[in-house]
Amino acid sequence: MLRRSATTVAFVPQLVRVLRRRSARDVSLPTFALFSIGVLLWLVYGIDIGSKPVIASNSVTPGAVGQLLILKLRYDRHATEELKP
Repeated sequence: MLRRSATTVAFVPQLVRVLRRRSARDVSLPTFALFSIGVLLWLVYGIDIGSKPVIASNSVTPGAVGQLLILKLRYDRHATEELKP
């Protein structure tokens, strides 16, 4: 249970930091985009197997990570260049 809780709230300090500084230059857009995809896949898996703990933890995480991605795109005007090969 502790592992699920730790990964669920792991990005809250980064989110708070971005909000306070109004800067997301230190956030890696590709990393957070891939992490978001991974969490959503875990959510789909949890739904598929009917596991309430997997569903619960992976329902909360996309919210924090999604907010961070939105702030990255809002505060860092060069953010989309990170996705170019």
